[in-house]
Amino acid sequence: MHIIDLHCDSLFRIWLAKGQLSFHDAPELETSKQRLIEGGVKVQGFAVFVPPNLNDTEKFQSALDQIHYFYEEVLEKNQDIKHITRWSDIEQLQEHEIGAFLTLEGVDPIGNDLHKLSILYRLGVRSVGLTWNYANLAADGALEPRGAGLSAFGCNIIEFNNKHKILTDVSHLNERGFWDTLDIADYLIASHSNAKAVYDHPRSLSDEQAKALFAKDATIHVVYFPEFIKSAAEGNATIADLIKHIDHFCSLGGVSNIGLGSDFDGITSHVEQLEHAAQSQNLINELLKQYSEEQVRGFAYNNFLRRVNSL
Repeated sequence: MHIIDLHCDSLFRIWLAKGQLSFHDAPELETSKQRLIEGGVKVQGFAVFVPPNLNDTEKFQSALDQIHYFYEEVLEKNQDIKHITRWSDIEQLQEHEIGAFLTLEGVDPIGNDLHKLSILYRLGVRSVGLTWNYANLAADGALEPRGAGLSAFGCNIIEFNNKHKILTDVSHLNERGFWDTLDIADYLIASHSNAKAVYDHPRSLSDEQAKALFAKDATIHVVYFPEFIKSAAEGNATIADLIKHIDHFCSLGGVSNIGLGSDFDGITSHVEQLEHAAQSQNLINELLKQYSEEQVRGFAYNNFLRRVNSL
């Protein structure tokens, strides 16, 4: 079954290696091309993540470098990887082709300069999360103790997203920033988030947040990181444990608004039998034991596709 995965960090891994990892088949990459093919991943979102310890000048350069590797290592060296710049491009993919699009995980690289976001948009970024885990000039992240909402600059970014039909990603926002964003963002998404009611983690979404997203027909994409799935004291995370988060979102009325956002190449531990993109069908097979084929196709692909086809 085809899969659309909203989030991976392979560009960051390639950047750390100074371009010395082959996207085609490097065993160090959990989302190499070969593993995407083996796992039936038809469309992959490639995050641009800039580490917070860089200075301001280095941050924007790091974002540009990662996008350079996206063009050079992912696209130019693999003619069957197609750049998705309009969501309608997904429907045009041939059977042997894989779609790839850019996302921005935190606006730290642009500082206070909206022109830099315009540059990233022109280079292909189609989904923007305002923060990573901590504070920047736009908002506070989920782990920032201050707990502030959006700044005026953060509001300007969302206005830019609305104008250009860019997805605004709430996955790393703190709760106050989340509600501020829901008030003004037209194209909402949670690219890699789980249910706080199943396992209480600051990076997860409360029932109220999830229901508010569903009410706006936004999609929530469950993330495969064990730290967001269950307590380590309860043992290794399994696919069944991950599916509990999908079950819970469905119980809130979200069966048509659930998707997948693995976070491969950005996580430090893994769900058993879901350790890289090549194992993606293991999740699909387990879901098919509990849900109809139509519902599973929704989780895997169609819920997100239906949402963005309306943009």
